[in-house]
Amino acid sequence: MTDPVSASLESADHTHVQPSPLLPDDAAARLVRVIKVAFPHRAFPDGPYERTAEHIIATAAGSAYETAQLGQGLVSLDALRDRPFADLPPEEALAVLQQVQHTAFFQLVRSTTVVFMYSDRDVWKVLGYEGESSDKGGYVDRGFDDLDWLPDPRIEEMSA
Repeated sequence: MTDPVSASLESADHTHVQPSPLLPDDAAARLVRVIKVAFPHRAFPDGPYERTAEHIIATAAGSAYETAQLGQGLVSLDALRDRPFADLPPEEALAVLQQVQHTAFFQLVRSTTVVFMYSDRDVWKVLGYEGESSDKGGYVDRGFDDLDWLPDPRIEEMSA
């Protein structure tokens, strides 16, 4: 089984999607900021965030409606405070995203990010996930019962 990020990278010809008049010129940078605020991981490199933003833009490019929705959502974040979303401290930026969490814009970003970014092999490395195990014989012989991070269980026999 191939993860979505690898499949996306393999199928792409590595050219960027043509800029859309429906998106702000800095849409990718704005989207990276949204994703970093919504999914903060200090240990993650920038690559997974950037690839996820590019994937969201490329996915939306297939529909004028989704592209417009994405563009409007990114622009509207600036209108919710007295300065641009990019300039907000993390706590205030999170409060802005909480205001828009039920919008179609945010649902598109959230649902795509959860699947795409956490399928990124760079993210797997940071999280310590070795990837799917089916091609290696499964998990039974590859740490399924490796619980060295838990304390030893207390097993007590009950006397009747």
